Amino acid sequence: MSKVKIATDWLAGCAGCHMSFLDIDDRIVKLMELVEFTSSPITDLKHPPKEGVTVGILEGAICNTHNVEVAKMMRERCQILIALGDCATFGNIPAMRNFCGTQEALKRAYIETESTVDGFIPDSEELGVPLDEVVAIDKVVKVDLFIPGCPPSADAIFHVLSELLAGHTPVVFPPQYFKYD
Repeated sequence: MSKVKIATDWLAGCAGCHMSFLDIDDRIVKLMELVEFTSSPITDLKHPPKEGVTVGILEGAICNTHNVEVAKMMRERCQILIALGDCATFGNIPAMRNFCGTQEALKRAYIETESTVDGFIPDSEELGVPLDEVVAIDKVVKVDLFIPGCPPSADAIFHVLSELLAGHTPVVFPPQYFKYD
């Protein structure tokens, strides 16, 4: 039996959701018998394979054009897309910049902080162009399942993956639960 392929990536956030994923501890050995992790920001392979994966997991909010590209690539290359954590689900801490605006947030962070000397706002294609508004992943691509939490518990993550591997639709919160427009 071939293993289920899973790819993960992170967008704008703290990477705490991936740390929570690793907190599955010894249960990850059980998962490894059934899955192949094809790519992750914490491995050498960073992008999901072109031939696709069964499950894509994204953590973090959409803050810049690079985040949009990553989210669209993951959506194109996975059958089931999971938004992992509050940043991916709601925007959370990264979305706080929406209250003051992107340029004001960048100015404060890179020029006006008390510890900044000769500050400047970074401008590099590698960083992507900041968006005017930080948004949750489902504002850019279709999300199939949300796992909220900051970060979500290792038990919640393991439960969702175990249910998917058993061929069940996990009962966490369906996407319509989070439609707040």
